[in-house]
Amino acid sequence: MRKIAIYGKGGIGKSTTTSNLSAAFALKGYKVMQVGCDPKSDSTKNLMEGKRIPTVLEQLKAKGEALKLEDIVFEGFGGVLCVEAGGPTPGIGCAGRGIISAFEKLAELEAFETYKPDIVIYDVLGDVVCGGFAMPIRGGYAREVFIVSSGEMMALYAASNIAQAIKNFGRRGYARLKGIILNAKNIENEQELVAKAAAEIGTEVVQYVPRSGDIQIAENQGGTVSEFVKDSPMVQVYNELAERVLAMSEDEEE
Repeated sequence: MRKIAIYGKGGIGKSTTTSNLSAAFALKGYKVMQVGCDPKSDSTKNLMEGKRIPTVLEQLKAKGEALKLEDIVFEGFGGVLCVEAGGPTPGIGCAGRGIISAFEKLAELEAFETYKPDIVIYDVLGDVVCGGFAMPIRGGYAREVFIVSSGEMMALYAASNIAQAIKNFGRRGYARLKGIILNAKNIENEQELVAKAAAEIGTEVVQYVPRSGDIQIAENQGGTVSEFVKDSPMVQVYNELAERVLAMSEDEEE
């Protein structure tokens, strides 16, 4: 089972990238599970026809010990299994703690043993790398980490913080940083800026994702480019990203 975490600053296009990547994997014949680890709980909506699914925390609160896997795991586009950890009511409680509770419940209900996915992707907010948001790498859930960034200063700052957290946990044999996915914002010299930042944090840019209106066209219909704009050049971009991620994983396993 490939265990991948995708981190990035809020609003950077992380969930869009993750959903399109999950769709690309699914269309290659892989069984994929995508776990949204952001209190906004909108990671999987583009795999679920634009609809928001009930979160683990919501269902836990409503059903308690009677909670079953089918209450929190939903099948989306291409058979991708969708899960949203959820978060507390704004201003009450800790979002990081919510992620920990959701992960504990998935483990207790043996989600991975039951569904046996080939690839699990955790979509994680990267503005705050506290204990809860670091859970995918700290708890051994993910082995590989990719960071979505643009050339914007705050996005690169977040990428540096995430890389530092991975380095700290990496010493204990947890996840490894595999690279940066550049989600372009059309900033001047953006590719050079991000390549330089990647080198500084000891990694590389694995894929350049150009800015494209096709993404919005697909999202307005509640989905990914693979589902709604099949002739878009973006489909090939996400296919290349999927192939690179798979190749890098295989290299590591050899």
